[in-house]
Amino acid sequence: MRSCSDRAWLDQRIQKTRRLIENYEEAIEQLALGEQSYTIDTGQSRQTVTRAQLPSLSQTLSMLENRLATLCARRGGGGSVVIGRPGF
Repeated sequence: MRSCSDRAWLDQRIQKTRRLIENYEEAIEQLALGEQSYTIDTGQSRQTVTRAQLPSLSQTLSMLENRLATLCARRGGGGSVVIGRPGF
C-alpha cells in the first residue's frame, strides 16, 4: 500500500471511487424507475443487478461515499487534530 502522502496515488483512487459512485447511483436510479435489471460496468468487470438487490446496492453506495470522504481527507491533509491551549 502506498503512503497517504502520495498525492498522485490518492488522486487516482479518488477518481476511481467517483466513477464507481456514479455507476452505482445510475443503477439504483434505473432500478427505482422500474427497470427489472441493470448492468454495472466498472471498467474491470460487469455485474448485472436486479430490483431485489436495491438494499445491497444502497449499502455499497454508502460505503463508497465513505471511502471517497476518507480519501479526500487524506489528500487534503484532513484528519489532523489541532489542540488549543491557553498561553499562560
